[in-house]
Amino acid sequence: MKELLEVIAKSLVDHPDEVEVTEKESGKTLVLELKVAPSDMGKVIGKQGRIAKAIRSVIKAAATKEDIKVVVDIIQ
Repeated sequence: MKELLEVIAKSLVDHPDEVEVTEKESGKTLVLELKVAPSDMGKVIGKQGRIAKAIRSVIKAAATKEDIKVVVDIIQ
């Protein structure tokens, strides 16, 4: 999951070297925290959060295939 989120985020931003993804296990839930450069925050979130929602949908679909619950947090 972590690698998939990294690939998606790096393809969207202007500074792919500043993309960081950290994993945290919380019970049966996997929390992925995505951190990007401040200037790239809008590109990852998108208008009205559409890109962020699409990213979460793709990750959720991949997680369903592996039978785990994943939460994607975009942090600064």
